Amino acid sequence: MIDMVSYYDFVLVFVPVSLVGVPGLLSAIGFDLTLAIPLGAALAAALIGHAMFVRAPTGHVRHPSAAVETGFAPQVD
Repeated sequence: MIDMVSYYDFVLVFVPVSLVGVPGLLSAIGFDLTLAIPLGAALAAALIGHAMFVRAPTGHVRHPSAAVETGFAPQVD
């Protein structure tokens, strides 16, 4: 099951974490909230930018057999 998790799944998880968790952590250690929120947003923007431009998604299917198995029609052997 873990091999089905891709880089983009991690990006989707870490964007809200960086928008909520980073400012919360920074404000807990003493940063002003007006500085912590833009730092968290900058991290989220960097994650999205990396996912879009550095590791751009391609039309390549990693496991062609998985695409067949997820179809709606039953598979006849």
